[in-house]
Amino acid sequence: MTKLTAQAAGTFAIAPTPFHDDGRIDERSIDRLSDFYTEVGCDGVTVLGILGEAPKLDAAEAEQVAVRFIKRAKDLQVIVGVSAPGFASMRSLAKASMDAGAAGVMIAPPPHLRTDDQIIGYFKQAQEAIGDDIPWVLQDYPLTLTVVFTPAVIRKIVMDCPSCVMLKHEDWPGLEKITTLRNFQKDGSLRPLSILVGNGGLFLDFEMERGADGAMTGYAFPELLIDVVKLSKAGKRDAAHDLFDAHLPLIRYEQQPGVGLTVRKYVLQKRGIIASSAQRKPGAVITPQARAEVDYLLSRVARVDRRANLQPQSSAAG
Repeated sequence: MTKLTAQAAGTFAIAPTPFHDDGRIDERSIDRLSDFYTEVGCDGVTVLGILGEAPKLDAAEAEQVAVRFIKRAKDLQVIVGVSAPGFASMRSLAKASMDAGAAGVMIAPPPHLRTDDQIIGYFKQAQEAIGDDIPWVLQDYPLTLTVVFTPAVIRKIVMDCPSCVMLKHEDWPGLEKITTLRNFQKDGSLRPLSILVGNGGLFLDFEMERGADGAMTGYAFPELLIDVVKLSKAGKRDAAHDLFDAHLPLIRYEQQPGVGLTVRKYVLQKRGIIASSAQRKPGAVITPQARAEVDYLLSRVARVDRRANLQPQSSAAG
């Protein structure tokens, strides 16, 4: 597989890790999920991210999940989240993933980092740990990770670390950060850098207009992310916003802390892509009332986008 570069663009789906109801890894659902992302037109897939429940896996399981996705999703660029408390685990998973054919890895900051110097120093050490030949993604998600990167710090990390080729931008509010980074590139102080955006797609409509290269996030309808990215790049602003607006209530509902992953897995199960909506414990469980609310939201989205019509008698394709 081709390694990740600063020219990466499009839609990289954040994959949940499928489990059986008893908590075992569901490899057949991994295969179906990989096939689904390929069939709908994703450019890549990111596994073992924050919503991939990576902290609930031991080292052998993490490698098992990563390799299964990589081998199955052979037509997609696969990025593997390798964040770990120690560099030994990070190095081991990064090497195993790249040996299996991954395009690159993603590294998030540990929550204890506070000063700019600590942040910059950590990522320099992380690159040394995994090796300069592995391209990597810098994950900026202060709402969950509690570590705040200023645009200047991001610029310093990228300029100090030649194999950092992508920023996963998940700050909120973050539109001005994207603009500042793109202005750094215009004035020559920042080298080329792919910027893919996350946060469940909540701000994808305007993030694309600010200069994002695409999306790297989870949503039960990655087709929506793909369409908005393509419409935005084609300059079809109203069409991009109209489609985005139709999905926004469900995107918002899925973005709830704690239960959001349960909602996403429920819809993916309803679409016939994964066998169970179960999370590995500890994890939230979707209640009957929440299921009814999600079903109602799906019916509203389906008025505009028939792919959300998941009634038994109807096709989910579209």
